[in-house]
Amino acid sequence: MKHNKLNQWLWKWHFIGGLVALPFVLLLAVTGGIYLFKDTYEAPQQKHIKYVEAKGTELSFEKQLDLAKAVYKKQPNAMVLPKTPQQATEFVWGRFSHKKSVFVNPYTGAVTGKISPKDSSMHTVRKLHGELLLGAFGTKLVELVASWLFVLILTGIYVFWPKGKQGLAAFFTIRLKQGKRIFFRDLHSVLGFWISVMLIITLAGGMPWTDVFGSNFKWLQKVTHTGFPKTWSGRGLVSKPTGKPLPIDAIAVIAQTKNLKGITSIGLPSGPKGVYTVFNETFDLDAQERFYYDQFSGAQVFKHNWKDVGVLMRGRMWVMAFHQGQFGLWNWILMLSVAIIVTVVALAGLLSYLKRKQKGDWGVPKIPAQFKVGYGIIVGIIVLGIVFPLFGLSVVLIAGIDYFKRLRQQKMAV
Repeated sequence: MKHNKLNQWLWKWHFIGGLVALPFVLLLAVTGGIYLFKDTYEAPQQKHIKYVEAKGTELSFEKQLDLAKAVYKKQPNAMVLPKTPQQATEFVWGRFSHKKSVFVNPYTGAVTGKISPKDSSMHTVRKLHGELLLGAFGTKLVELVASWLFVLILTGIYVFWPKGKQGLAAFFTIRLKQGKRIFFRDLHSVLGFWISVMLIITLAGGMPWTDVFGSNFKWLQKVTHTGFPKTWSGRGLVSKPTGKPLPIDAIAVIAQTKNLKGITSIGLPSGPKGVYTVFNETFDLDAQERFYYDQFSGAQVFKHNWKDVGVLMRGRMWVMAFHQGQFGLWNWILMLSVAIIVTVVALAGLLSYLKRKQKGDWGVPKIPAQFKVGYGIIVGIIVLGIVFPLFGLSVVLIAGIDYFKRLRQQKMAV
């Protein structure tokens, strides 16, 4: 049985939080849905850079490396092994949004082009999705909204949960003949309920990119030793200088024999004691492997597979890949569906509110004056405030404003 007064209290904060977060939720849902089409959108634009005519004798990778280095006047971080004769060889500098790639025709030695995420329209969509094009402030604003969305989901489930004689039918019923307000309210509630678990997983996949929560999560990984092993990036692994370094072609031969799943790359040595790293990028995370080779002898120095990665990092990488729909067509369709349904839920909530709102009145639900929040709810809010610090900070701010408002009212009443 639901507690009626608690229900009213939760309904008030669900209402206020939803009204404030609504424009941001719509923006995040729409931009997230658009970004799912990134690969489809960019593929035809980049085809002339990434693919070549397989004609003639291939140049050595070492020669192609020299041609690529001439573009940025410095050593790249890695080379991506072509999977077909029609692929240009990719050389990579930097990571993430700072990544830059140069593509070399392996038959003619011509540089076919350069690609950087920053040059794509989809990069703007991603920035809009992640930081509202407002830099660090925008990132924190998105984090605050995402934190409140967890609260909106939890409060929404409680408020919506059927009581009395409503029964299980309430979980599936959208009333069509009782006016537009009821229709939009039911659409908001029923769809919101059924999408709630999937939305929580989707939100969890976005939180590691945030500033405050993301930094705290990385700190937790560090102190619990549940992140990447220190040697994952090759740090601490060294080559023994004996003669001349091996050309990258020698390591490419070794890499090709591994038949790694997904995209195989060769990380280049950083300095005379650095090692070659052969690694693959695939969203079948369990299939990820990394091999480290002495740059002079070609001997294997070390090896890692996905099981060597700490549990928090494995979980983090899974939800982040899931968030981006990268586990195949089913995942892509699921994330697009989430984006569409969240948009419908948000708009239905807004239309329901506008249908019930009276002119000159915000329509904020009333709370019984004698109602006091129980200790369980307070503990829950504290826990959420610790997990999501920006949510906790906003609650303290709201509580402070409410306290001084009541204090002022009491003074005026005397």
